[in-house]
This record gives sequence, structure tokens and C-alpha cells, in this order.
Amino acid sequence: MTKALSIVIILLMAVQIIKPLGLPGLRRRSDFWKLALGALALISLTVVLSHGS
Repeated sequence: MTKALSIVIILLMAVQIIKPLGLPGLRRRSDFWKLALGALALISLTVVLSHGS
């Protein structure tokens, strides 16, 4: 799951650099780092939920 999530986030970051997504908070090309922070949080959450028990 984390590998698939990583690939999707990397693709979103590439698209953001080429042509900004236009979502609130993601209107400039330089906002791709926000996607990286979100990805880190999501991947951490999936690891905690899958290995927490």
C-alpha cells in the first residue's frame, strides 16, 4: 500500500511542477512541497495502522 501511495504522490508532485493543479493551497509550481508533507503524513499513518497491532 505504501509503495502505491508513494508512486501516486510522486506523479502528483510531477504534475504540480509541470502544470499547477489549481486546488486551494496548490496554485503555484513551488507548492509541490505541500504534497510531499501530505505524503509523509499519509505514509506514516498507513505504517502505524498496518503495524500497530
